[in-house]
Amino acid sequence: MSAEEAADFLAEGRTVTCATNGRDGWPHLMPLWYVLRTGTGAGQLWAWTYEKSQKVRNLRRDARCTLQVEAGTEYEQLRGVMLACEAVLHHDPDVVTPLGMELAARYGDGALGPELEAAMRAQAAKRVALQFVERGRVTWDHRKLGGTY
Repeated sequence: MSAEEAADFLAEGRTVTCATNGRDGWPHLMPLWYVLRTGTGAGQLWAWTYEKSQKVRNLRRDARCTLQVEAGTEYEQLRGVMLACEAVLHHDPDVVTPLGMELAARYGDGALGPELEAAMRAQAAKRVALQFVERGRVTWDHRKLGGTY
């Protein structure tokens, strides 16, 4: 995929699988909802999770992780983006709360009033924002193969 195609694909995606390095040497895979934040250059995936989660413990030990968003049910329709990243953990409620609001806007019913902000601020106390800084990527789109494999 081109950079633009990958950005569009990530914007359409709903769930990213996050692989962290477990203490025992085994990969730890977990699904996350995410937002794609754009700024200077390429977009960055952000997610949040509970402070006490295994993935956060793993990322404190080793910030390296791999993210994958994929789609397709038939071989000729498979496509995806895999990102090699370093995770930055944010604990500041002024960073975590707006991220919760973005996630609620993307995955919720669209009602983003003051009550939701208060709920997100309460959640922020026990959550951490995950900023995934991309270090490399691999993409694939079997639709472009034209039936030749």
